[in-house]
Amino acid sequence: MTDTLFLQPDALSVNAFSLLCEQSLTLSDYPLAAEAEKNVLIYHNAALLEPVQSDKIAVLSELHRALSTGPGVLVIKGAYPDSEVIERHNRVFDAIFQQEAARGNAGDHFSAAGNNGRIWNSLQKTAEQDAGSFIEYYSNPTLALVSEAWLGPWYQMTAQVNVVRPGGKAQQPHRDYHLGFQENRDVQRFPLPLQLLSQYLTLQGAVAHSAMPLESGPTQLLPFSQQYPGGYLAWRQPEFIDYFRQHAVQLPLAQGDALFFNPALFHAAGNNVTRDHVRIANLLQVSSAFGKPMETVNRLRLLQLIYPALRQRYQNEQLHGAELAALVAAAADGYSFPTNLDSDPPLAGLAPQTQQQLLLHALQEDWNAEYFNQQLERQQRLRSA
Repeated sequence: MTDTLFLQPDALSVNAFSLLCEQSLTLSDYPLAAEAEKNVLIYHNAALLEPVQSDKIAVLSELHRALSTGPGVLVIKGAYPDSEVIERHNRVFDAIFQQEAARGNAGDHFSAAGNNGRIWNSLQKTAEQDAGSFIEYYSNPTLALVSEAWLGPWYQMTAQVNVVRPGGKAQQPHRDYHLGFQENRDVQRFPLPLQLLSQYLTLQGAVAHSAMPLESGPTQLLPFSQQYPGGYLAWRQPEFIDYFRQHAVQLPLAQGDALFFNPALFHAAGNNVTRDHVRIANLLQVSSAFGKPMETVNRLRLLQLIYPALRQRYQNEQLHGAELAALVAAAADGYSFPTNLDSDPPLAGLAPQTQQQLLLHALQEDWNAEYFNQQLERQQRLRSA
């Protein structure tokens, strides 16, 4: 690797890459982890959430280290301990697939169209289909905990469903959004510090909506590969692809488990070599408040759809604390900018009111749906006037 801030492909070294990838993690560095398997940290959901009550900062710090200077990947067993939440969401996915069947096959980023079933923007489409299921699913405090650990507050949740049928082929090894979705000629235009910054703007996650035995092709992972500075240029190079194929690891997942990884980690969905097992995952792509998410989510419409059911649960004290905070973070925009500072000035502080603040205020004041919708639309007009 040269000292230039603008990397060229001829500066890449698979030998330097291999030295990083052939590290071994030290489990004692991650005291909340139950074990490590193939250099992937394994956490148990309850054991991870319990210490949040006494020392949340320590939990956030460990998860961030795991994803940055650690192996770059972790699994949380039982992230969804209630299987009915997953099954209900699967029924919602089935209904969406039926509605979209007339549109034909949806393309995939790193696999040929037709291999997979895709629901783009499953976040918003789930709210449109079943507000109650949306609330149950995204009020998960574990999703919020890992998202905050990597991205801080006000992150932007997006989600896409991936269904891989028997015979579905593996993806190409790759890195993910932002720069992972750009051609090398464009990646080269970004100075190296910006390439390194890119990985801190997105968190990749996947919730297992079916069991994922190894033969069904769960994600192939290359621990520590996120540490290679030139990785956004390297992943298309044949020697790096060969190295990945020789050294990538896979872990089976149970329904309700969650996998999280640094977007700069080299990874690829595997081959489904089963005769009859359909692999289903809800892929979470969580973006920093400071970055542009990959998908456009109409959060005003989403909030209007879920507010009546959310209000009822709040009134009945069925949703509070960490679960309410997780739901609000997943559904509403938490950042004040960009806005129109002429019509939406920061009258009571440094920044105007956010959607999240408006939503919480509406719940606390028990606004009816009509009034909430009016105030939400007014806020949007002020921001875009």
